[in-house]
Amino acid sequence: MKIDLDADKRFVYKISCSECVVRGSRNWSAYRPGGDNGFMAAMDRWIFHLNEKHPGADAPCMAFLSAAQQRLQQRREKQEAEPTALSRENDT
Repeated sequence: MKIDLDADKRFVYKISCSECVVRGSRNWSAYRPGGDNGFMAAMDRWIFHLNEKHPGADAPCMAFLSAAQQRLQQRREKQEAEPTALSRENDT
């Protein structure tokens, strides 16, 4: 994970996989602004990536897979109840 600052000097969380290549020669990555839950959203994406593309990976963050799945389910339920809710949030 890499933490940078955006043009407005706010945190930006970046995670990339050194093994998975997407769109030509670019590595798979997740980029999340540091707004509400930005770090957690980036970590959730990373956990889902590991679970799907690298099953059995020995990574301590995999202990949080069920919590990440629960947060995803909550976001989906919130979007179904209020379709514009996720467009206003920075954590997806």
